[in-house]
Amino acid sequence: MSKNKRERVNANLLGKNEEIFRCPLCSGPMKLVHFKSLICKNHHCYDLSRQGYVNMLPHGLQTKYQRRMFEARRMISRKGFFEPLMAKISGLIIQQSKSPSGRIKILDAGCGEGSLLSGIQEKIAQNSALDPLGVGLDISKEGIYMAAKEYSNSIWCVGDLAKAPLASQQFDFILNILTPANYAEFCRMLAPHGRLIKVLPEKDYLKELRNIFYERTNKQIYSSHNTLNIFKSKFKLLGLERLRYRVTLDEPWMEPLIQMTPLSWGTTEERRIKALKMDLREVTIDLTVLVGAN
Repeated sequence: MSKNKRERVNANLLGKNEEIFRCPLCSGPMKLVHFKSLICKNHHCYDLSRQGYVNMLPHGLQTKYQRRMFEARRMISRKGFFEPLMAKISGLIIQQSKSPSGRIKILDAGCGEGSLLSGIQEKIAQNSALDPLGVGLDISKEGIYMAAKEYSNSIWCVGDLAKAPLASQQFDFILNILTPANYAEFCRMLAPHGRLIKVLPEKDYLKELRNIFYERTNKQIYSSHNTLNIFKSKFKLLGLERLRYRVTLDEPWMEPLIQMTPLSWGTTEERRIKALKMDLREVTIDLTVLVGAN
């Protein structure tokens, strides 16, 4: 798809769903003006980019999430690394949806470069009569840029989850996949019968890398116990499923796999090099998928 056509498609989609936005400065409703700018009643203005996403950060923020990380995640995702996870989440959405058909709104909070949300939308459309609208929110402009450039079937927004630029009670489902949560904002943005689906890493998630990066340190063993308790204190727990599988690697996978995961942030360069040189043929995916309601 050409750049101009992609921009028009994204602008049209955004224009049809402008009610999902609210101003991050004054919390007022937004209107799409001339298919170019979201403007609130106090004249705070956020322009659509040429790629079709909207940047609603009130000010610039530095994050550790850089373009190389998102490129690595997309490469890994395209190799089927997250396929069982996408199948699990899409199945839960179809099962939990209050309407067997019709439009549902799905927010991916911390969507990165968009491949998971896009894959989940595709599976829902293939396996049900639902019409899923995907909205991806991330604080990283690099991630949203890549998402909007690749996937024109969703709305993409740069924003801070601490004060999300999205209106209250808009979303049937909020996804929070291997990223930090803001439960107060999730509670505000969920529709009355909405569902929060949160994915947690478990103790064996990428254990092969963790054992190299954090051997003989207090980070070698991971527990999701505290995160689960916080979830249960904020939301009513409706479902908890463990998802565990193995992924076979070929040689070109190792470098993007290491770049993809924040596990590598706290290790030494020496241990990163050691991991790259290892003849690692399989890695373990070990996740818990939680479903909650207000």
